[in-house]
Amino acid sequence: MIRLALAAAVAALVIPALASAKEPSQASISGPGFSKTILPTSGNEWGETPLALLTDLSGFFPSAVGQSPDPMLHRKPTALGPKYTIVWTVPGPPGPVTHRVRQDLYPYARGGAVTYTKPGQPIFEGTTQGGWYRSPELKNTLIAMGLPKVAPSSSGGVDAALIAGLAAGAAVLAAGALFWWRHRGQRSPSTNSTELPAGSRT
Repeated sequence: MIRLALAAAVAALVIPALASAKEPSQASISGPGFSKTILPTSGNEWGETPLALLTDLSGFFPSAVGQSPDPMLHRKPTALGPKYTIVWTVPGPPGPVTHRVRQDLYPYARGGAVTYTKPGQPIFEGTTQGGWYRSPELKNTLIAMGLPKVAPSSSGGVDAALIAGLAAGAAVLAAGALFWWRHRGQRSPSTNSTELPAGSRT
């Protein structure tokens, strides 16, 4: 009896926030080494589709319309790693409107994957609540969709192999120049000298 009462109380808190919410119709993920658009799978119930799983694990609804109890993080996590972006396509309300909500995704964050939704993005009949959300299960779900298992190197830096190649080339050129210089200094005196041998002098 107590469990039923508790479940009813939780439902009363959660359902109003989601009453006017509709499931996303599409999610487009992009970032280093990974780009994918996820659509609903025809013939399956919503809850059994990859799109539904991504919606749940990314914290889309809590960050979009809020939820009680609030699962959002109270502060920004550290050691986030490479950033990816999810663009959610969500049908209205109000009316025949399509909302697009951007969500930052950090699948390689220390302690588990993290998402961040900027507050104030238009959705449904209001704006996104926003905030940080952590989901340790999200990374493996994304890997199953094609995300690299290991974080790609930063795209903003210079490739280490390129640096090593340039350094090796510079070393070869320097050694060649030094060899040429030494060889040039050891050349025999010119045979065009006009000085006569001592015995031929008059």
